[in-house]
Amino acid sequence: MAGQLTGKVMLITGGGSGIGRAAALACAQEGAAVVVADVDARHGEETCGLVRASGAEACFRQADVSRADEVAALIAHAVTVHGRLDCALNNAGIIGTPFVGTADYDEEVWDRVIRVNLKGVWLCLKYEIAQMLRQGGGAIVNTASVAGLVGTRAGAAYVAGKHGVVGLTRAAALEYAARNIRVNAVCPSWTPTAMTAPYTGDDVRRQAELRERQPGGRLGTPEEAAAAMVWLCSDAASFVNGHALAVDGGLVAQ
Repeated sequence: MAGQLTGKVMLITGGGSGIGRAAALACAQEGAAVVVADVDARHGEETCGLVRASGAEACFRQADVSRADEVAALIAHAVTVHGRLDCALNNAGIIGTPFVGTADYDEEVWDRVIRVNLKGVWLCLKYEIAQMLRQGGGAIVNTASVAGLVGTRAGAAYVAGKHGVVGLTRAAALEYAARNIRVNAVCPSWTPTAMTAPYTGDDVRRQAELRERQPGGRLGTPEEAAAAMVWLCSDAASFVNGHALAVDGGLVAQ
């Protein structure tokens, strides 16, 4: 039986671990050919190996999404290998320095977080949309966060960047809806991944605090966020555009 993404070419940035890796595997399971991008070549290649082991097609391209030349080369690589780009998951991101107040936030860390989390998404959109316009359409999903929907304390750069991603998603969706390009965002709550682990580690108290904030008493998984991404890229979501989908167990409903 055909999957939701059969015959599609899918680009995933930040695909070396966490939600990006889960998305690569989920998209492959649904029939997509996957192009994985990450700054970490070893982990990106590992993801491709896992996708290939599942019987699907995958290739890796190292790229820093905050650099225009590398993003342009990434999109060109995907098109050279597959001839087109049907879907893109702009997932690459960093946390920065959590648990630090705005007045104490380091300027260099601020600049880096905004450069990766917001400028990086814009650069990906810039080159992805240009390709999709040439070929007649496509679907894009940006990884934002519940921190892009509501304010949180002690993580100013991350919150600002993710709010920016939500706004950028809406702007791009409006601009290109008539050209058959859909742009949406997923907004997961705190999800245990290799990226978030250094900020909770073995701190049982901190982990408990995060769980207690969730109406269901548990954190989400990378696979749950990936499932939302797959749906937003699929034809089943053909009339969903400019939407920031909370994948948060009801956190922002409180």
